[in-house]
Amino acid sequence: MEKLIAIMGTNASGKSSLGLALAPEFNGEIVSADSRQVFRGLDLGSGKVTAEERKICKHHLLDVVEPNDAFSVYDFQKLAYNAIDDILARGKVPFLVGGTGLYVRSVTDGYVFNDGTLGQDAKRKLEAMSFDELKTEILKRDKNIELDFNNVPKRRLVTVLGKLINGQSVKTQNKPKYKVLKLGLSWDREVLKKRIWDRLEKRESEGMINEVKGLLANGATPEFLISLGLEYRHIYYYISGVYKTYDEYKENLYKEICKFAKRQMTWFRKEKGIIWLNEKGDYKKEAEELIKKFLSE
Repeated sequence: MEKLIAIMGTNASGKSSLGLALAPEFNGEIVSADSRQVFRGLDLGSGKVTAEERKICKHHLLDVVEPNDAFSVYDFQKLAYNAIDDILARGKVPFLVGGTGLYVRSVTDGYVFNDGTLGQDAKRKLEAMSFDELKTEILKRDKNIELDFNNVPKRRLVTVLGKLINGQSVKTQNKPKYKVLKLGLSWDREVLKKRIWDRLEKRESEGMINEVKGLLANGATPEFLISLGLEYRHIYYYISGVYKTYDEYKENLYKEICKFAKRQMTWFRKEKGIIWLNEKGDYKKEAEELIKKFLSE
């Protein structure tokens, strides 16, 4: 099996910076595993690496789809496999870096997708339902379903509900393609909250609100921005007047990012085989040693 290194973690954990520091040392290239960074124009709000940082190390799966376009975990996996196989074919080491747990797992675990057999009329009815309506119907049928509703596109919910209606299993089959070293990065709760706040301040000073205004001016729909959650949803609410003051907007956004980071951690704690780096020590050096050993095996 070819080898893949995955670096994952919560919002503001520093996983992107760690990947950027490690990949060049090991003749590597980075495949981004982030459900918002695939969209063009979503830069500051998604925490996308800058043009200068991309010169340090080649990145894949950034800016691959236009705002408003549909993009699912199935689409991601297909593009990620292509990118990883291309990196390997050129004798380089692929690094999968990101915080969208479902995207990461689709590659590391090798999800095998099966869309089921819904008739066109039935499928259209499901597609006409809202995200919340689909979620409600799914939970009615399987309240213990393993589905991260904060990281899953509506298209996937249509597929899942269709399977439940047809009496099919919704458990994902796995067929891993790669041998994977999984590295995780997180922080104590209070430290992480400060990192989230500091990063929010930095992004706002760099023009994050203007980025959203620009997206709207260039045709991004309110529905699209709201569906992205976090920064894009709350900034849209602010500039559209849902929030009456800047302070109200910022307080709500900060709280939602903290909650989201907690949900991410819950997701990753269920992931098998992650080696959690000691963030209180020299975690870069620790990661280097683990990667050296992994690649030499």
